[in-house]
Amino acid sequence: MIIRTTVVLLFLMQFCQGQDIAVLKYSGGGDWYSNPSALENLAAFCNKELNTNLSATPKVVTPSSIDIFEYPFLHMTGHGNVLFSEQDVENLRAYLNSGGFLHIDDNYGMDQYVRGEISKLFPNQELKELAANHPIFLTPFKFPKGLPKIHEHDKAKSTRLCDRKTRKNCTAVHL
Repeated sequence: MIIRTTVVLLFLMQFCQGQDIAVLKYSGGGDWYSNPSALENLAAFCNKELNTNLSATPKVVTPSSIDIFEYPFLHMTGHGNVLFSEQDVENLRAYLNSGGFLHIDDNYGMDQYVRGEISKLFPNQELKELAANHPIFLTPFKFPKGLPKIHEHDKAKSTRLCDRKTRKNCTAVHL
């Protein structure tokens, strides 16, 4: 759990001081509510180590809700199918273009569904894996080999995806 907390902390440092984070409740049947203690642990770690004031109980938002704009960091997790409606896609695209960050933690089995849905957000842009030496992995904690693997279901490495030109529209994916 501490590894998950540390990895996500990289992204929270710039965006969430004194703000809350939210869990993304998506459609499609995947268990969006899995790992309820992950964000509680993250909030406790950030509050202690970074002097933030994150709530221990994350809020829940849907992709089509205007409420997502209240949270600079959205956490998406699960094991199964993910479906974004046209309204979800438009709203998430606006959120990411406005500087929001979407962290996707595949609890094993979400990968085959989420990649297609994420590609709907920016259909004319190819998501590329960020290099291990990308600045996002070097501050405030250093990960010189890139994003650590969270789940050990297989030996595959974790992936981090971002718009290669602007470094915006970032999505961290633990596959």
